[in-house]
Parts: sequence; structure tokens; C-alpha cells
Amino acid sequence: MFGDLPEKKYYSISEVATHFKVNTSLLRYWEKEFDQINPSIKSSGIRKYTKENIENISIIYSMLKKEGLTIQGAKKKLKSKDVSTSENLMILKKLDKIKEELRSLKNNL
Repeated sequence: MFGDLPEKKYYSISEVATHFKVNTSLLRYWEKEFDQINPSIKSSGIRKYTKENIENISIIYSMLKKEGLTIQGAKKKLKSKDVSTSENLMILKKLDKIKEELRSLKNNL
């Protein structure tokens, strides 16, 4: 699905943080700032992220870290439902698949 993340129903905050190479505290902060990130939280406080949460984090991560937008700018862009954001996500998924295929080919050589 997302490169180094295994295919499963729920992901822990540490798995997601490792995947995006960010601190868990940053994910918790983004969770407060963006309504699109809403993992289920058990009574013990453990967060469980779904694939949809990770897709939203991927979009937000791309806007903040790659495009250099501020949090307010990213919020505006998400509220405007910019078509390019969903297109970017599709492109990222395709690139992840290509990356995995290339890794596989390299390992077979």
C-alpha cells in the first residue's frame, strides 16, 4: 500500500510516524490541527490509524513538508477541495508501486 507499511486494517502511531519519518508528537499535533486526521483512540489512549487516515496524513505531509505550505495554508487548500490534491495522492500511490517494482527488480539481479 504505502511502501514500507504492511497491508493491515489498523496501524499504530509509531508505525505511521516511522513511515513518514516524523515524531509521534507531530502526528498528535496534526491530529489537533486537521479534522481529516481522526484515528480511533482506545480508552487506554492508544491510537489506531486506518488507511484513510494515512492517505490524509500523506496529503498533509506533502503540503507541509514538500510544498512548504504553512498549517493555515494547508487548511485553506484542504477546505477548497483542490482537485490537484487528490490527483497528487493518486500519483504518489502510482510512484510507490513503481518504486516497489524497481526494488523487486533490483533484488532479483
